[in-house]
Amino acid sequence: MSTVTVVAKVTANSGVIETVKAELIKMLAPTRQEEGCIEYRLHQDNENPAVFVFYENWQNLACLEQHMNAPHFKAYVAAVSDLIADKLVYKMTEIV
Repeated sequence: MSTVTVVAKVTANSGVIETVKAELIKMLAPTRQEEGCIEYRLHQDNENPAVFVFYENWQNLACLEQHMNAPHFKAYVAAVSDLIADKLVYKMTEIV
């Protein structure tokens, strides 16, 4: 099975940017230790600090699904569910 690349964009509500950022940062260390995690990087937009983008590479879709069921991921979702204005997630496979 092919590597799965994820690009996820999270937009924090005004006034809670630092809170959302802290929750996102908490995800880094445990996720990078997960089976099948090749790359897991967090970025913050230079012009709009409310926008965060994850760039991730996983060995396969099963590993990504395990990540989304991990306790630290579920804790993150619960912590930010009322703090984010928008979330977009693209699950992709490289074609060339």
